[in-house]
Amino acid sequence: MLANKRPIYLNLFKIRLPITGMVSLAHRASGVLLFLAIPLAAYLLELSVTSRDGFDYVMNILQQPALKLLMLALVWGLAHHLFAGIRFLLIDADIGVEKSSARFGAWLVIGAELMVVAGFVFGAWL
Repeated sequence: MLANKRPIYLNLFKIRLPITGMVSLAHRASGVLLFLAIPLAAYLLELSVTSRDGFDYVMNILQQPALKLLMLALVWGLAHHLFAGIRFLLIDADIGVEKSSARFGAWLVIGAELMVVAGFVFGAWL
């Protein structure tokens, strides 16, 4: 009988994913983040369109530091999910499948999302 060589204890913090794996994992995480934000976004939208006072209340809520960080996380999640999704659609069409082009595409996704987040920070906060 062959010896079982599967790991007994798998420490996920010691696994070094390549950049393509990190982008894939972050794509899933950003999708979960965006899905979980739907109820809050729907509530704030409904509150803001009911009256002028509701709109002013939502604008005051969105000026809170915790909500600003949440908005930053949501902008990152939306940008990452969009760009990584486009990358995965191209991979499904057999574009960027080779190791070097897949790595380059992953770095493009990270660069594009950082540009969007920087644009949000400088456009909305400063």
